[in-house]
Amino acid sequence: MISEKIIIEPIGIIHSKLSHRYETPRQGILAGEEVSVIELNPKNNFEQALKYLDGFERIWVLYQFHLNKNWKPLVSPPRHTRKKVGVFATRAPYRPNHIGMSCVKLEKVDGLKIFISESDILDCSPVIDIKPYMPYSDSFPDAVTGWVKKDFNNIFRVDFKPKAKEQCNWLNENARINLASFARLQLEFNPIDATRKRISILDKNVRTKKKIYVLAYRTWRINYTVSEKTKIVLIQKITSGYGEEELLDVLNDKYEDKELHHKFIKSFPERK
Repeated sequence: MISEKIIIEPIGIIHSKLSHRYETPRQGILAGEEVSVIELNPKNNFEQALKYLDGFERIWVLYQFHLNKNWKPLVSPPRHTRKKVGVFATRAPYRPNHIGMSCVKLEKVDGLKIFISESDILDCSPVIDIKPYMPYSDSFPDAVTGWVKKDFNNIFRVDFKPKAKEQCNWLNENARINLASFARLQLEFNPIDATRKRISILDKNVRTKKKIYVLAYRTWRINYTVSEKTKIVLIQKITSGYGEEELLDVLNDKYEDKELHHKFIKSFPERK
C-alpha cells in the first residue's frame, strides 16, 4: 500500500457562467456554445507549454471538483434510476480525490487564456492539467458501456417560450439563479419521470389538451409541456412557489428570497 502523499499544484483556474452544480449538463457535449476561459497561472513558462495547442479542435481538461468535500462509494447517476452503482463506474463528482476530466472544444488560445466551449466545468474550478484529444487513440465508439444505455437518440430538446426565456434571464441577472440550465439538465432525459425529480402534473392545457408539468427548484416552479413525437420539452413559464398568504408572511423567510419573489411577480404579472 502506497502511503506517500502526492502533491498536485493547480496550473490555473476556470472562468465560467456555470456557478452551481445544478447548472451543469451531464456531459460537456450537451452544454452548447457558451464559452468558458481557462486562465493559466503567470510566471511558470506556461506560454511555451501552450505552443501548438491551438492546432487541436478538442482538448482534455483535468480539474478539481472544488465544491465537493467528501466522497461516496455508491452514487445514483442521473440516467440510471433503479439502483446505485460504484462511483468508479461513473463520472460523478463524489470521488476520493475529487478529480474531474472533460473533453472540451478548443476555441482559441490567447496568451495564458484558453477559450473553450461544450464545457461542463464549474466556475472557479482549479485546473490540474491539459492534454490534446487524439481521435485515433481516444475514441472507441463501439466499446461496451456497462450500465449506461446508448440512448442519445432519446434526448429531448428543451425550448423556451419567449416569456419563459425572459423570466429566466431576469432571474439570472437579478439573483444569479440559472433556471434555464437547471431545466435543460433535469428535463433532457425522461422529462415526465417523477421518481427522481421534483415533477408533478399541474393541469391540462384547454386549447392543446397537453398535460402541463411542473418542475420545482427550491421556491421556484418551471411549467412545461412535453411532445413525445417531436422529442421537445417546451418551457411555458416560470412561477413563484409561494402562495399569496406565504408571501405576506415576511417573518417566515427560510430562503430569504420573498422580496425577490415580490419583484418577480411585479415584473411578470399573471394575466387574469
